Amino acid sequence: MKVLNLQCAQAHDFEGWFASEEDFQGQLTRGILTCPLCGDHQIHKLPSAPRLNLGAVAPSGPESPGKSLRSSDGVPPESRQALQAAWLKLTREAMKNAEDVGDAFVAEARRIHRGESPRRGIRGQASLEDTVALVEEGVPVLPLPVFGKETLQ
Repeated sequence: MKVLNLQCAQAHDFEGWFASEEDFQGQLTRGILTCPLCGDHQIHKLPSAPRLNLGAVAPSGPESPGKSLRSSDGVPPESRQALQAAWLKLTREAMKNAEDVGDAFVAEARRIHRGESPRRGIRGQASLEDTVALVEEGVPVLPLPVFGKETLQ
């Protein structure tokens, strides 16, 4: 089993588990490897090295291997990973606790807002224009990009 540190073109870091390097390359070539946060197919491996614990005390200082290095946006990798994990958890909960009304989302959201349908959590698809119109009408909606059910399971 190979565990690889991966990153998409949007700089989302995630981990992938593969049977072999050939398995990773095959999934990449077939386009079935996607970022769990944004659905991007432009994935590349990040440099990694095995951790060797030889019992020595790590040197202190900014160049210490044990210290996290900040990315170009100034966010430490562990903070970014925590944010990504929290986003996935929130999305999974929203998906689990909302009725999928599909393409009828806009009409059903308006009916719920006007009291014509029972108040409940719903989810579905809406265009950007429809979402903006709902917000302008005072309908409480939260646009949430979801790129495939397999990401959320």
